[in-house]
Amino acid sequence: MNIRVLETDTLFRVICNSEPENLIRTGYTSDLLSDVLANAEDESALITIQAHKNTIAVASITGSTAILVCNDRPIPDDMVAAAEEAGVALFVTSMNQYETSIHLAKSLEVQG
Repeated sequence: MNIRVLETDTLFRVICNSEPENLIRTGYTSDLLSDVLANAEDESALITIQAHKNTIAVASITGSTAILVCNDRPIPDDMVAAAEEAGVALFVTSMNQYETSIHLAKSLEVQG
């Protein structure tokens, strides 16, 4: 599926757009950024509660195309600026990591 699908999903609030056609092939859920660095796949959506600019750097290094910040965590301005510069889509959701992971998995199944 692509970023555009998440942009139209009412369970996510768009904080920073990226290229709408960028692909999301999988998700990776973790709050430990070293774990994300070691294990996240290219073209993944990172599901986390880590709402700071270092999360953007990790997403860029791993080739993640989107970050889904859970539990309605507030997003600082420097994180938004970093996401815009890196071209990483940034979303917030009221769901927790478990719920977000399930929702993303179902969306990926439907979209193929």
